[in-house]
Amino acid sequence: MPLPLRLLAMTCAFVAMVAFAVVLAQLTLDPSPASVSIAHTNLHPGATLRIYLDQPAFRDAVKQIGGNVLLGVPFGILVPVLAPGARGVLRVLLLTAIVMLLVEMAQGALVTGRAFDVDDVILNTTGALVGWLLLGRRLGRAVHARKRKA
Repeated sequence: MPLPLRLLAMTCAFVAMVAFAVVLAQLTLDPSPASVSIAHTNLHPGATLRIYLDQPAFRDAVKQIGGNVLLGVPFGILVPVLAPGARGVLRVLLLTAIVMLLVEMAQGALVTGRAFDVDDVILNTTGALVGWLLLGRRLGRAVHARKRKA
């Protein structure tokens, strides 16, 4: 890809990542007085997922699980475009897990009505994998083609 197009793609990806960060902050760091009574710290993978799946309304489980997966998808799409050194799936997943872990720690420590939940980190990271598989891998390769050895 020619340099001007690559710069344009990276600029668009950067703008999208900033917009996503604003949305992520609003969704995860705004206080939620309605959920104060049900917010609890979860350090056991799968515990909250079981609670979601045991709910009588299937729609609520889909909303909780699907919403957390969707929050990770932009990372899987945008990170390979923004960081050529992080185009591989393991690096994208590691970076997503670290960012989401920090978000969850901030929620648990600073926001009333929110709590740290390891299942959210797992679901967000799964979303990054989905985004990487659907689009991120191809976009990363298109914007940052590997240099051929002579």
